[in-house]
Amino acid sequence: MQRKPLKELLHDLELELLRLGYNSSTIRFYNIRWRKLIQFAEERKETYYSEQLGIDFVEHHFQIFKKDFAKILSQKDTQELRVIRMVGDYQLHHAILRRYYKHREIITDSYYISVSKDFKKSCIHRDYSQVTVNHYVKQTEHFMDYLIFQGIRNCHEITLPIIHNYLKTLAGYTYKTIEQIICSIRAFLRYLLDEDILKNDLASKLPMIKARKQTRIPSVWTKEELKRLINAIDRGSPKGKRDYAIFLLACVLGIRVTDIKRLTFDNFHWKEKNLIFIQSKTRETVTLPIPNEIGWAVIDYLRYGRPKINSNVIFLRHLAPFLPFSEGNHFSQLIQSYMRIAHLPTLKKHRGMHSLRHTAASRMLENDTPLPVISAILGHTDPDSTAVYLKINVSKLRECCMDIFPGGS
Repeated sequence: MQRKPLKELLHDLELELLRLGYNSSTIRFYNIRWRKLIQFAEERKETYYSEQLGIDFVEHHFQIFKKDFAKILSQKDTQELRVIRMVGDYQLHHAILRRYYKHREIITDSYYISVSKDFKKSCIHRDYSQVTVNHYVKQTEHFMDYLIFQGIRNCHEITLPIIHNYLKTLAGYTYKTIEQIICSIRAFLRYLLDEDILKNDLASKLPMIKARKQTRIPSVWTKEELKRLINAIDRGSPKGKRDYAIFLLACVLGIRVTDIKRLTFDNFHWKEKNLIFIQSKTRETVTLPIPNEIGWAVIDYLRYGRPKINSNVIFLRHLAPFLPFSEGNHFSQLIQSYMRIAHLPTLKKHRGMHSLRHTAASRMLENDTPLPVISAILGHTDPDSTAVYLKINVSKLRECCMDIFPGGS
């Protein structure tokens, strides 16, 4: 693709922002920065945009990298960096990447909306879990959004070079994220082939990026960190009672966020002190004991914290309307808010709710719980999924005997 002079590039970029429905105040903000960028380029006698030009510009005007090194980078500074990054993305990929969607709809083109709906029906028909269906649909809609940028109006026009160009836009994401995106696109391309929309099997030609679980060490909370996190919860308030019970289910029993959100009154068998539910990921039924600490936390929430509404779901939002949590809510903001209260670093490793599940596995391991028992509690169907937690503690790795697995020696 032939490079355009900076002024032409920014003119085309502005037209694209208008097409995407950006409001006038946002575009005005971008224009102010772009005029400064043009002036900066003219002073350097540069006609075309380059990555180095953008880096020098933000450093000259906003001292971005100096602030980043001093760890005082603000949200406003990040926005200034995004303005320049957008120019580079548009020049390289002819698309606006990593943009924020004010509305839930990623695509607005009627043709692709229809394709996405049919693809979703196909995923449901294949009996994928709801989480997998939502993930596949969302990631493929991002891909379709890119196709629209490139002037591809029908899926039968998709070619391998176009797919490869899209994958290049993923630079900077983790291997795991890229692996998940490719998996989604591969499922989408297989669907198009099955529907005879594509004539060639492009799915089989996609790169295999396998971020094996055994290569990653899970993020685990220390006992001191976990204590500070739990103590940050106001257990006297209705919301605090809810959050305390949620956190205990995650860090003691290692239950996934999706499954916690779906727990109902029917899942709690109080007489037997068992919690029985079907995992959303594996579709397997899991039976877990209810420790006293968790049992009383849930009871305290049900008696004195839970909004009095007619719903079988245990955990509800505490802002009107009082409904169950949405599928897309992963409690990320919830845990980060308590981390700030507890003065815990939010950038240390991965500190999402799933890290509490990792912590549960680590604690079981430290207490000499056999690996098959940990697998049963976490609901793993593959022993390798549990074996990753052994990386947390090297001494336990040495103590782990091979005969706990069938055929071991």
